[in-house]
Amino acid sequence: MRINTHHQLTYCTNIHPGSDWKNTFDSLKAYVPNIKDQVAPDVPFGLGLRLSNKASEELAQSDRLSEFKQWLQQEGLYVFTMNGFPYGNFHDERVKDDVHTPDWTTRERVDYTKRLFGQLAELLPEGMSGGISTSPISYKHWFATEALREKAFETGALHLSEIVLQLYDLERTTGKYLHLDLEPEPDGFLENSDEVLLFFEKYLVPMATPAVKAHTGKEGTEAVELIKRYITVCYDICHFSLAYEEPEDTFQKFRQAGIAIGKIQVSAALKILFNEQGKDAIWESLSNFDEPTYLHQVTEKLDGKVKTYNDLPVVLAERNDFTELRAHFHVPIFLERFDMLFSTQDHIIKVLDHIKKHPVSEHLEIETYTWDVLPKELKRELTESIVREINWLKDRM
Repeated sequence: MRINTHHQLTYCTNIHPGSDWKNTFDSLKAYVPNIKDQVAPDVPFGLGLRLSNKASEELAQSDRLSEFKQWLQQEGLYVFTMNGFPYGNFHDERVKDDVHTPDWTTRERVDYTKRLFGQLAELLPEGMSGGISTSPISYKHWFATEALREKAFETGALHLSEIVLQLYDLERTTGKYLHLDLEPEPDGFLENSDEVLLFFEKYLVPMATPAVKAHTGKEGTEAVELIKRYITVCYDICHFSLAYEEPEDTFQKFRQAGIAIGKIQVSAALKILFNEQGKDAIWESLSNFDEPTYLHQVTEKLDGKVKTYNDLPVVLAERNDFTELRAHFHVPIFLERFDMLFSTQDHIIKVLDHIKKHPVSEHLEIETYTWDVLPKELKRELTESIVREINWLKDRM
């Protein structure tokens, strides 16, 4: 829904089951109209749609896309952003590092993303821009040598150049501007703003420019601007807080490099602040967030550098003498603290304060997907939880 002149707000439907199209559509029908009635009863409500590869394939069959468009219209709904990061099932089974599978070195990832863009172009209302967030190229721990990582970066950049050309053609034929939003996260090939800048400079721009010239005739500055028009960044607040980056600094870096932020995912990480008296209680509280479904990388800032532990059990087993840790567990955004732990809600507030004055992106998507695996003290009925998050964010905007 549009909450002011510059911003549209939604939540990501990856929190609902969606292994196939029937499962996805049933979930949307069960939850979304009720949520809309409570947060946007008199205005159209936009969706942050998540489709697995299987759901997307099935949506493309028969008249399903037309039927879905008709349902959206009847319910006062529309789609302006999609989550194209998780390819497979995202619920009720182990995900962990498989969330990156298949990565941008594979044809499967390219085909999936192209199909999603074709569907978004059909669903997106006239006069709106649309975006899809995606994997940060690949997962660092899958590559044993620098040579293998280098090859993966190069292949990923070449595959992304195909998306640039697709989105250029779609804009010319439909008049709709769509962008792909790379989403940095801990242990991804892109973890922070510096790695994003390096990827654009060393890989994406040099490797996509020849394809852009051959396809469009544009070269030099025009080709670079075209690449950066269609490949943007998904600024997940949780992820950048794990990188210990201040929002204003990150936004300035991207602005100076001419890299756009296609979407801001509003999310909070766990913040663990240790003190001498309560360390045992803090560890006990943190252990309540150790669950087997998702990756929960943990970061620590030492001597100006960020160290990443690849999952929460590693830190819980060691229990070293830490001062502060941050854990990749998307906790409710309205939560400032829980038990002996804190959240990075302060980063959300900094981002909101900044974008009120400098609207760096028009797409805001709440992405708390962990409701099923939260400690029982934090669990509430799902619709109630989503509505509470949306209203919390609306009040602060």
